[in-house]
Formats: sequence, structure tokens, C-alpha cells
Amino acid sequence: MEKKLPIGISSFEKIRSEPYYYVDKTPFVAKLVEEGTYYFLSRPRRFGKSLFVDTLKQAFLGRKELFQELYLEKNWDWSVRYPVIHISFGAGNILSEEDFLLRIKRILKKNHKTLQLDWEDSSDYRASFEDLIEKAYEKYKTKVVILIDEYDKPILDRIENKELSLTLREHLKNLYGVIKDADVYLKFVFITGVSKFSKVSLFSGLNQLRDITLSKEYSTICGYTQRELEEVFREELQDKDLKLIKCWYNGYSWLGEPLYNPFDILLYLEEKKFHPYWFETGTPSFLVKLLMEKRFYLPELENLVATDSLIGSFDIDRVRPENLLFQAGYLTIKRMFSLADKILYELSYPNKEVKLALNEVLAEYFTGDTGEVPLKTRDFLLALEGNQFEKMKKVLEGLYAGIPHDWFRKNELSRYEGYYASCFYAFLCGSGLEVIPEDITNKGQIDLTVLYRERVYLFEFKVVEGEEGEGKALAQLKEKGYHKKYEGKSKEIYLIGIEFSSRERNIKGFFWEKIN
Repeated sequence: MEKKLPIGISSFEKIRSEPYYYVDKTPFVAKLVEEGTYYFLSRPRRFGKSLFVDTLKQAFLGRKELFQELYLEKNWDWSVRYPVIHISFGAGNILSEEDFLLRIKRILKKNHKTLQLDWEDSSDYRASFEDLIEKAYEKYKTKVVILIDEYDKPILDRIENKELSLTLREHLKNLYGVIKDADVYLKFVFITGVSKFSKVSLFSGLNQLRDITLSKEYSTICGYTQRELEEVFREELQDKDLKLIKCWYNGYSWLGEPLYNPFDILLYLEEKKFHPYWFETGTPSFLVKLLMEKRFYLPELENLVATDSLIGSFDIDRVRPENLLFQAGYLTIKRMFSLADKILYELSYPNKEVKLALNEVLAEYFTGDTGEVPLKTRDFLLALEGNQFEKMKKVLEGLYAGIPHDWFRKNELSRYEGYYASCFYAFLCGSGLEVIPEDITNKGQIDLTVLYRERVYLFEFKVVEGEEGEGKALAQLKEKGYHKKYEGKSKEIYLIGIEFSSRERNIKGFFWEKIN
């Protein structure tokens, strides 16, 4: 092996130049190498996957100077350096098949150059990848490390275009299939992504591949724990409300300790205000459309029970909302339990940021709004503050009036009670209100409960055939005595029955009554 390997530019090196920013995750580097060879890790975007991949890269390149005072400094064999092939699809978006093929060629060519290997121009990316692995092994006389970051991003970039995403899947299958036959040359393989797509050869072709996504021992490999946050950012947090920070940004879990998204924390400390920083880095348009297409009852997002198959790998041909919601980071695991020998997962929003921002987007989409939801939110909150029920009704009428008529022509939304309830739920959650969907009492379930200051508002929904409301929703609330759950706990309790006309497709009955 030659004395010195090319190292290139390192994001890990940049982070290490500002030590307070870096949380030591190097114990996981040592653990991974000690326990296996092939690994896959799924985490949402902006969760520190790329930084961890670069940490692995610098360790295998033998850059001991970057690991001073970190765990790996004294727990790694620095006498051996390995050639590293680094493939990342993180930068930019794939626009077409041609764009994708150019990207692969560029990535492989760059790796040849970095490893000081001769490049032979070819349209056969599979052959070029095989050539890269074998030449690196021969030149440096040691086994090769392969690090693949954002392996699935080309598919996710174009997931709304099924034909193109299937084409890209086949190309990725061919590319990653090379790894299976290169075992004799490989020291270590680590692959990251957001989703676990089936039929890309990784999960069927690599028999030794260990998926550590839901391994409790690796649950904190990315992200900050509460202890890490308070220790590393102690000075910056001295005058901050830790409880509020936790409410906004903590809560992601993969069967281990709850985590903060590093992207949120770093921007919060820089900007010094609460804001959905992570959420705004993505556009969940495909997911929103999928929820609409599946007539997903949005209040279920608060407490969704899923199986392994619903949160595990999935195929482009059969994309389910539960799967995307979990893998993209909009839902997280709150607990794991079993029934009849079947492992189940209880999913919910990780934190306030996601719940508020996602529902604001959902409210805009589900009502066909063109940007006026923030104004309606303001008006509704002002009406709620003053207990002005007629104003509440007018705001909601305006909200439902925006639902595109094309949606009604394509299906029977006008008779779909859950759709109206979903719109209202998304609107309330996006407003930042404390909402309890399907609030359970000893008498049954309240459709929606809103807690505001020292008041409680209990909502019941009905779809009626006529143009005028009949008061049935309010009557049911009173008859069931749902309010008794909150007697003695709140100063004021209000019952609100909302009835929708299937003919007029809007509110036709808005009845309310104060209990105490």
C-alpha cells in the first residue's frame, strides 16, 4: 500500500474546527467495524447521516489528527489506511434518466480521480464501478471501504413520476448489485437513505447486510440525546427554556432514547427563535396527495398503530401513507408492543414543529387554499379568544368554501364525514392549538377536543342531507354527557355541534352551548 491516500475535502474536518458543534458519535464507528461488514441505516433528511458517513470515511483514511479527544482516538487502529469509495446522491435533484446516468458517471469518475486511478470513459456504469473497486484493491494492496449516502434519493426525487421512478430503481439495482459480487475486495460497506425500497438489490442481494434502522443499540447513532444537548451546548442554552425546546424539537425515536434533529437545534441557537427549520427543508407534496387519495383520516396521525410491513421496506407500486410518514420523519415510534405474537408500533408526531407545520400544509391542500389559511388562522384564534362563536362559524365557512369543486365530482366527499373532520383537525393543529382527536370518555368518543387557556371546547360532526342544520350533533354531545370528563378540571366547558350539508358542501348547522 502507498504511504499516503488522497483525502479530499471533509465536512467532518470542518465541524471539528468548531468543537462545540460536534457531539461525539465515534463510539458507534468502532462498534460497527467490530461487529460486522455490511450495514444499512435509514433516517429522515437533515438528521446527520452524511456527517456520520464522513466520520467513517476520515477514520478509514487514518486521519487521527481529526479525532483528538474523541472516543476513537484511542480505540482505533491508526496504522492501517483503507481506500474509500464514497458515493453520494445528496446534492441536487435528479430530473431525468439522462441526468441520473450523467450523475453516476460523474461520481465514479470523481472516485477514480480521488484514488489516483486511471479512468476509462464508458457508458457501462456497472463495469466502471467494478473496475473502481478492483483497481483500488490492487493499487493500495488492502481491502476497500464503500460508503453510500442517500442511496434512494434519485427515486424520492421523482416518486411522483411512477414510470421514471421505476426506471431509476432498475438503474440503482444494477449499480448496487455490483457490491454483492465484490465481497472478496471489501473491508466495510455502509449505506444510508431515507426509505427502504424493495427491489433495489440491496435488501435481497446482500445476504450479510444488517439493517440497523430499528436496532436499539444504534438508535442514537444520529441526532442529539437530551444529555448530549445539555452537555455540548451548555453555554448557548444558559438563558433558554429547555422545556420549550424539548417540546418543539425533541421526540424522534427508533426504539431508543428520544432525539433532537441536529439541523433544528443548530438553527435555533443561531436564529434564537422557534421555527419549523427542518420541516421547511422538504416539500411533502407527494405525501399530502397520497393522504388525500387514500382518504386518510387525519386525526389518526395522533395515534397510529402500524405493523413491521407498514413501516419497513416498500415498493414504488404500493406506497402507503403510514410508511412514508414514518420514514420521512413526520411520524415516529412512541412505543413497541405485541398482540397475538405480532409486533406492533404506535406512531405519532415527534414534536410540536412537525405537528404544527405538517397540519398547516395539510389544511391548505385539503381546502384548496391559495395562501389564505394564515389569515383564517388569525381570525379563528381571535374569535376563540373572545368566545365569538358566530365569527368562528364564518371563518370555517370560508375555509370549506375553498374546497375545489373538481374534488367533489371525482368522488363522494360531500358525504364523507371524516373528510370534513380531517380538514378541521388540520386547521386547528396548524393553528397551534392543543387538539385531542377522538377524545375517549367512559361514555364514548368525542370527535375533537380543544383545550385553550382554562376552557374546553368539545366538537361533534355530522353530515346531513338537507340544507339546514338540525342540531343533531349538539344533541348527541349533550345526550352522551361527554362534558363530564372535564367537570372540575376547567373553568368553562363549551359543546359545539357542526353539521355539514352534503348538497351545499359546507357548514349548515353550527350550534353551541355553555355547560358551566
